[in-house]
Order: sequence, then structure tokens, then C-alpha cells
Amino acid sequence: MRVIVMGKATDGTENGAAIDPAAFEAMSKFNEELLNAGVLVALGGLTPSSSGKRMVMDGDRRTVIDGPFAETKELVAGFMILEVEDMDEAIAWMMRAPHCAPGRSEMEIRPLMGMAEFEAVQTPETKVIRDRIRAKLDRA
Repeated sequence: MRVIVMGKATDGTENGAAIDPAAFEAMSKFNEELLNAGVLVALGGLTPSSSGKRMVMDGDRRTVIDGPFAETKELVAGFMILEVEDMDEAIAWMMRAPHCAPGRSEMEIRPLMGMAEFEAVQTPETKVIRDRIRAKLDRA
């Protein structure tokens, strides 16, 4: 199963606080361990929400809102995608992750949905589209 691990934003990540070099080194070593174990699929960090946009969709209407966004605790600062057997394995890995931010921080671990979860609504046409998308992503 694939899961996404979302590191929640803090006041520090939203304000562009400098990253502690020792914490960065510890996280880099942990990321390498995940990679060597064949668990790490992707990872990345996000810029502060002040550089972002939020799009609200209501029917055909689209509204773009400029950052920064209020509720810091609801924002994501970074992510990892892991390929694990189950949620217990994901938790076990993340229990070993270094705590790189000063003070309290949170992460959220959620299973990713695959095409199987949409099987009931797929038509022959959407299955052809799905297969084309998979073929292109496999080449990337």
C-alpha cells in the first residue's frame, strides 16, 4: 500500500525560519535509510503559504485566493510517499523519524487511493484513459 506522510506547517516553516543543519543532516540520513529499504517513493518540501494560491471551486466558478493562509496547523510543509505493507509499517517507520523542528510538530499519515477504489465508476472509455496515463507515468 502507498501512504502519504504530510509534515504539518509550524510558525517556523511559515515564517521561513532557518533550518538547523544538524536536523537537516539527521533527516537526510533517515530519508536515505527509507530509500535503501525500498520504502521511499517520493518526498518534497513546500514553500511557505505566502507564496501559494488556493483555488475554490463551486460548480463552474473558480476563485483564486492569495496566500498566506491563516490556520498554520492545517497547512502542509512537506510530504513523503511510502510503499509499505500496511499502516502499522508506516507508523513504525515514522516513529523513527527525527524531530527536526523546535517545539511541537505534527505529521499525518494517510493511505493513497488507487484506481481500484474507483472501479465502480469506471467506464470503458475512462479505463482506456487510465491505461494511457499509467503508460506515460511509467516512462517518466
